[in-house]
Amino acid sequence: MNVLAFASRKGGAGKSTLAAHLAVHIHAPTRRCLLVDDDPQGSLTLWNELRAEYALPLKIVKRGIGDIVKKAKKNEVEWVLLDTPSNGSASVVEAIEAATFVIIPCRPGLFDIDAVQHTIALAQQARTPYAVILNGAPPKRHGVETPAVAAARRCLARLEVPVWGGQITHRASYSLALTRGDDVKDLHEDPYAGAEISGLWSAIEKSVKVIRGARDKSAMRRVAA
Repeated sequence: MNVLAFASRKGGAGKSTLAAHLAVHIHAPTRRCLLVDDDPQGSLTLWNELRAEYALPLKIVKRGIGDIVKKAKKNEVEWVLLDTPSNGSASVVEAIEAATFVIIPCRPGLFDIDAVQHTIALAQQARTPYAVILNGAPPKRHGVETPAVAAARRCLARLEVPVWGGQITHRASYSLALTRGDDVKDLHEDPYAGAEISGLWSAIEKSVKVIRGARDKSAMRRVAA
């Protein structure tokens, strides 16, 4: 089982939005997915309720994340997506410790980049792999990233932070879909949004495979020793 924790101390970074769109993208009868809402705002829960008969499996954290993750593994869930509150509380630490990979959304701005360093520190303390996703970015111009995005990448590179090579552009379609209980796949008038989510998922899936492979090799070395 693979666990993705969406974490950021900064409010409005886009954790819930990315978790919702990614969950719909990956959930299938042959690839079970579980959403876990640990954000007091309950954004994922509200969106999922709007989906009515198309609602995804979702759990609201009442006691602790650990029990939910254990039950999900027992029920052979393949992907668990944890949405966390915008702070550094014990529940965020627990989510990061339970995660296979931490997704840190970050808008390309000074305050946002400064804020992600707190979440990165938590991931490093837990020894959980992580990556920053540039979210809410200005649209590319003729296929070229804007100066704001390029500057954000340079800054994160100086901090030696792993960053996804793509971007999630600031598009009305992302929020519009959620207000109707939909996802970007339902908005045929904006195929670019769906392509961005698909590209992000592909990168996440590849990263998790690398993480799993490295852990398997480490386990084999310990056994051999």
